[in-house]
Amino acid sequence: MRRGLGLSLGLGLAMTSAACSASSAANEERQAAPDATVAVQPADRAANVPTDQGVVVAVLGGTLRSVTVRSEDGTLPGLLSADKTRWRSTATARPGATYTVSSIAVNADGKQTEKTSTFSTVKAAKAFDIQSITPSKGTTGLTVGVGMPIMIAFDQPITDRVSVERNLLVRTSRPVEGAWHWFDDQHVDFRPRQYWPAHTDVRVEANLAGVHGGKGMYGKRDLALDFRVGRSQITKGSVNEHVLVVRRNGKKIREMPMSAGQGGVMKYHTTSGIHLAMSREPVTVMTSPGIGPGQAGYYQMTVYNTVRISNSGEYVHSAPWSVGSQGNSNVSHGCVNISPANAAWFIENTLIGDPIIITGSPRPLEPTNGWGHWQESWKQWLRWSSIKDGPTLPFS
Repeated sequence: MRRGLGLSLGLGLAMTSAACSASSAANEERQAAPDATVAVQPADRAANVPTDQGVVVAVLGGTLRSVTVRSEDGTLPGLLSADKTRWRSTATARPGATYTVSSIAVNADGKQTEKTSTFSTVKAAKAFDIQSITPSKGTTGLTVGVGMPIMIAFDQPITDRVSVERNLLVRTSRPVEGAWHWFDDQHVDFRPRQYWPAHTDVRVEANLAGVHGGKGMYGKRDLALDFRVGRSQITKGSVNEHVLVVRRNGKKIREMPMSAGQGGVMKYHTTSGIHLAMSREPVTVMTSPGIGPGQAGYYQMTVYNTVRISNSGEYVHSAPWSVGSQGNSNVSHGCVNISPANAAWFIENTLIGDPIIITGSPRPLEPTNGWGHWQESWKQWLRWSSIKDGPTLPFS
């Protein structure tokens, strides 16, 4: 009897123990997941936050469902990480603005946690803007030659070149190595390491709104520009051989007798180097440089079908008066003279940014004389770049 009773008690104890264990596991399974915890930078009510300090929202114990960063000027865009645990802003905040950061996170049970915070950015003492950008639709059209640089002029001197340059983005339809180059505090230009590939689409994004440009100075607005690189056309001329040869996509399509600068004094030599077509002008009034009316050597004349190649008054243009010298001698004051028929063809078949390479002259083209960007080696070009070279970005 005692043995049977002992067995019954043992079974009972065992059953009781098993029942308690099952009940504990069930309770653990029914326990709610902890709330998600959200952290935001800049901290709530932070003041004088630099405009280029990114906004970061992170969650622990859950995922982010939504993040909005808004001010009176609009919404600050951002990106969510692949695992949805981190959001960061992708644009510069506006100066003197108050932003509200609103976020919603969910834990493993789907329970929402909402968090709202605010911060204000540093105030601007003054603003800077893009004064001009080339190429532009109003001046050069949207299809350009393979040598075309991107040229930006600012209305204020820029001292924080790094901040500005890293917000100047170049996107292309195919990868191109290139770099920005500061000619002075108000001019920064972009060129590829080699000529643009023919038929490349290009977009310039100047994301400068709120970008720091100098002490107390911030960018006024964003600007974007799209253009297309056309066929490859390169013209080469020799002042010694007196001929211009035009090649399109590597194939010679025209040969034109020419007459270059007569020399004697340096200003009457045509400059040697890689020029670019800067403008196409049906009519141009040319005046003797540095010589006024009544002085020896003064002239003023109207010429037709001109293609400008420098800032020092050099053109490829129609010159019916020198047809007899074209192809055998140099008689101009520095321009490249060609016949009326050839000039009409050349202006019609030239794009702004087409390379026009002149050789044989003792007078070199200066890099700052017009669009002499290709006169600098790549090493020289990079000396005046704040963030150096790299591949262009793809279209987003």
